[in-house]
Amino acid sequence: MNCFNNFNNPQVAKLPRHLKQFIVEQHYDQYTPVDHAVWRYVMRQNYSYLKDVAYYPYIPGLEAAGLTIERIPDLKDMNHALAKIGWGAVTVDGFIPPAAFMEYQAYRVLVIAADIRQINHIEYTPAPDIIHESAGHAPIIADTDYHQYLSYFGSIGAKAVFSSRDFELYEAIRHLSILKEMPDADIVEINKAKKKVDFCQSNLGEPSEMALLSRLHWWTVEYGLIGSLENPKIYGAGLLSSIGESAGFMSPDIKKLPYTKDAVNYPFDITQTQPQLFVTHNFQNLIDVLEEFANTMAYRVGGMEGLLKAVECKNICTAVYSSGLQISGVFTDVGIGINNEVNFIKSSSNTALAFDDKELPNHGKHTHSDGFSSPVGKLKGLTKPLENLSDKELSDLSLTEGKSANLVFESGFTVSGTVTGTTRKNGKTLLISFKDCTVKDETGQIFFEPSWGTYDMALGEKIISVFCGAADKDAFEEISLISNTPTVRELVYDHKTQQFHKLYQTVREIRENQNKFSTLKEVWKELKENFSTDWLCSMEILETIHHEAIMPELENEIRIFLEMKAATEPEYTKLINDGFYLIKNPVKQQNLSV
Repeated sequence: MNCFNNFNNPQVAKLPRHLKQFIVEQHYDQYTPVDHAVWRYVMRQNYSYLKDVAYYPYIPGLEAAGLTIERIPDLKDMNHALAKIGWGAVTVDGFIPPAAFMEYQAYRVLVIAADIRQINHIEYTPAPDIIHESAGHAPIIADTDYHQYLSYFGSIGAKAVFSSRDFELYEAIRHLSILKEMPDADIVEINKAKKKVDFCQSNLGEPSEMALLSRLHWWTVEYGLIGSLENPKIYGAGLLSSIGESAGFMSPDIKKLPYTKDAVNYPFDITQTQPQLFVTHNFQNLIDVLEEFANTMAYRVGGMEGLLKAVECKNICTAVYSSGLQISGVFTDVGIGINNEVNFIKSSSNTALAFDDKELPNHGKHTHSDGFSSPVGKLKGLTKPLENLSDKELSDLSLTEGKSANLVFESGFTVSGTVTGTTRKNGKTLLISFKDCTVKDETGQIFFEPSWGTYDMALGEKIISVFCGAADKDAFEEISLISNTPTVRELVYDHKTQQFHKLYQTVREIRENQNKFSTLKEVWKELKENFSTDWLCSMEILETIHHEAIMPELENEIRIFLEMKAATEPEYTKLINDGFYLIKNPVKQQNLSV
């Protein structure tokens, strides 16, 4: 986005540069009258049903998040409301990579897809849309326990290591969701895209940390239930924003399972309704399960397991030495000792060194553009880790500027050269730099030679953490894996479509201004003659004249038309019958008072 608008929201203002690259403008004026009618229908259905089955903060949470039933929310209004509970919101272009999505949560910023679902997907869409993201996620954030879980999940999820195949699946899912939301999508192309998703899902191999964590996210944040197995309530955004799935979640065909860490064993398909759902007894249980899983992640266990995950990732990861030194790059090799301890690490191409998530001066990716390698572990015959040696102890080993040193590690690696400097932080030595340096392993294989220039040796007894992405993302100028497939927006409408939109707008103005009711006859006439497949505008006309108790003949004619459509076109049966129910049981915004 060329001009970043933080809407005077503190959380949005805090976003780092590498996350801002995903933000797009909402272009509020490009939502059509049909779009607003779709929002209104879904929101009225949601309120009518969810007032009885949603977790209690949902209904008052709508207003707390700056939402109304009547029209699509403006990001400015949402940010003004969300700021009061310590959150913010930005709009993005459809699916974004999971790691970025998680990091937004860590910053307490909701990611909202700018688009809205097509009317033919009014009950459910596989693509992210503003109904799902705002009406689904935002209201529950008013609950303190829940939004603490959400932001904590984000901070852990942002560290998860993904595999190279994860991004292929992400691209395939994104492409399929875009095709399914296109008004005139080619069924052949949709089937081809579906096969691609199926192929990717079937060939993921061992699930990565991100894949497993995404499952926990799906079964809680998206499709979670809370309470007892016999009488759960909805808190997951996927259910809160899908009038199709939320109405059927209590069906005996959908299994209800207690939410535990075992949920990671249940993959999901975003294009299908869910065969089972998980019920947590409270939000603290969500944090407990998350902690249990996090204890198995590379960023907490480090070592060989963490580094092998980084190698498989084939993208920027960070390895953290016990000294606190952070190495960010694409890892290609790991030396492993007889006890499975890490004794050497190697990255290729651009690598940066950092401490406490801040890049060290003169150690950015341009300095280490050919990669970085260094031994890990203790020196032979020395009980104290190198990073903990005092200045005198370093001097005793000739590790002071201008002196020649010959270091032999327990692993058999040797480093020989003339010291040119050291880097210390918080009482620990992070780096020792050498000139005329040679690095070999115990077999004599050379890993660095004098002609290559300065050698920076990392200090650390072990690798204590490994996580996805660079330590200092902004200094690294990290460009996340942004899809090359944009969502499709039809911004230019032909004359007939413009006339169709105008009919919806006319009905809205009559309903809101409470005048010119006779014009509804003209709108109905044009709908019959030129837009006979429509049902929602007809339903809104019926709603208005029924509540005003006017034009009984027109009301009867429209009702018969809709009843016939519901009887002969099964795809409209539930939508129309639900619309009839709302006419008899009207929903108004004042019902949502906090």
